Amino acid sequence: MYDKPPLPEITQEDWDATPPAIRAVVVALLARIADLEARLNQHSGNSSKPPSSDPPDAPSKPPRTPRGKPRTRGGQPGHEGQSRDLVPPEQVNEIVAHHPTECPHCQAALPADLPDAAPIYRHQVYEIPPIEPHITEHQVHTVCCPQCAKTVRADLPDEDCAGYGPHATTLASILHGRYRMSTRETSEALDDLFGVPMSPASVVTSCERVSEALEPVYEEVAQALPQQPVANVDETGWKQENTRHWLWVVVTPLVTLFHINRSRGGKVWQALLGAAFNGILGSDRLSAYNRYPSEWRQLCWAHLQRNLRAIEERRGEEGAWASEVLAWVQVMFHIWHTYREGTIDRETMALALEPVKDAIWACLLRGKDVPWPKARALSEDLMRLWDGLWVFVTVEGVEPTNNAAEQALRPAVLWRKGSFGTQSEAGSRFVERILTVRETCRRQGRSLRAFVMEAVAAHRAGRPAPKLVPTP
Repeated sequence: MYDKPPLPEITQEDWDATPPAIRAVVVALLARIADLEARLNQHSGNSSKPPSSDPPDAPSKPPRTPRGKPRTRGGQPGHEGQSRDLVPPEQVNEIVAHHPTECPHCQAALPADLPDAAPIYRHQVYEIPPIEPHITEHQVHTVCCPQCAKTVRADLPDEDCAGYGPHATTLASILHGRYRMSTRETSEALDDLFGVPMSPASVVTSCERVSEALEPVYEEVAQALPQQPVANVDETGWKQENTRHWLWVVVTPLVTLFHINRSRGGKVWQALLGAAFNGILGSDRLSAYNRYPSEWRQLCWAHLQRNLRAIEERRGEEGAWASEVLAWVQVMFHIWHTYREGTIDRETMALALEPVKDAIWACLLRGKDVPWPKARALSEDLMRLWDGLWVFVTVEGVEPTNNAAEQALRPAVLWRKGSFGTQSEAGSRFVERILTVRETCRRQGRSLRAFVMEAVAAHRAGRPAPKLVPTP
């Protein structure tokens, strides 16, 4: 009933002489040991763990299949160097002229008024002048009313009651929400670099005010999601007041939205995308996404690669089976990269992938009937979701991985590791909104600082918030 384990210490004779009950215990223990070893050896290359969680001794990423000409470190022969663009002379604060004083060939003295024999070589040096805060003092006068003899004090303008202007408020929120500095580090940086004394509590207050200013912007992004043709979705753990929550991200070609929720269930992403969404959903194989038809999903091949590497690390035939599937997955990626680089067209890519699809399907047919639970479960899962593996072949704008969502989550994961999550609902709303605006501005090539400052100024003045979603 139980085959002899592949252990040289146990001979076939000893195994045949072992009572069936003992065999069952040995097989169960060996399976348990294999599972524990697999968990112990988990890293970002063979699991869904982020790269930031890898220990120093984690194995390096497997080498990529080289494409094109071999490359060496540093600048390549014939590669055009990169340098800063020169600003026009009218934007230069100071010009320093340098004239040659002596000829290096005949040692003749060269007068400074000699005409130029070639265009002037321009070299610009950037420097940051000493920064001093601009302090405005509001003097509030109190007078005695000559009519009723009551004292009357003037009111401060609402936008100046906060104690910090839009620039300082924006800077505090960006240092904390964009550059992942703690509230105390943000307080120290503002004082040290800009001469602005702001306590950690005031940093939190500034972030809350920025969150209020970004609320309509966040809602605008949320309303734009259902109309997007492709949405990549992912989630990662988050803590709010030491309670387990989940940070969700939806990445589309136009906007990106973050959302913190207590649930990891499918109702969350469905609520984010809305009932009107009928585009392609890119995701991993988490069961929460199974509510969406597989023919309209694009499953993440990078995530599948990590699952296969974890099985490959196991002993015996199971690892060999995973190695065979991995080899075909690498062929698939090679064909995809060839198409993306423009070497082949979409029709050629589809034809080239047909034998790859047949080979992987044959591997899955074998895998679903093997006695190895990991390989069997993966094979059955992939056969059930088969259509969702190949949407990228026929639909423009769809990629075979969920890297866009995973990369968007990476800064948030690093922030979580340093901040241990949020301590209130208001803190979670700030995280959602600043991450949403940050990533959307990045994808659109816009300045985060300029946009947030405009939103803060508009909120204080009672004007509509700036638009983050481009109008068609």
